[in-house]
Amino acid sequence: MNWKPLTELTALETIKKDSFTQPVLLFKHSTRCSISSTALARLERAWKETEMPTTQVYLLDLLNYRQISNQIAQDFGVVHESPQALLIVNGICVYCAAHHAIVYQEMKQQVNLAFKKQ
Repeated sequence: MNWKPLTELTALETIKKDSFTQPVLLFKHSTRCSISSTALARLERAWKETEMPTTQVYLLDLLNYRQISNQIAQDFGVVHESPQALLIVNGICVYCAAHHAIVYQEMKQQVNLAFKKQ
């Protein structure tokens, strides 16, 4: 996966705007948490660029950018968890999962559903 680091609060507006033309995955990761590392590794192993080639993927380091995580929770109406994956489509969160409930196949299904409706 070609992660883009999410390090600026202002990037959230760009993410919302971009999500109207392509899905955006936000992965909130704690570098000190073994569960977070496991969830990230599972997602990276399952991810297939050919199945979701236009999806933008952002990685948020929670330890250094907690303010961004708080803003994500507020903007998308989710409870902060770590690790956490959010899929943003058309400016809204269509998939939110944490810990071992983060499942690539479910994300792919949500992307397919969202973009079939358009």
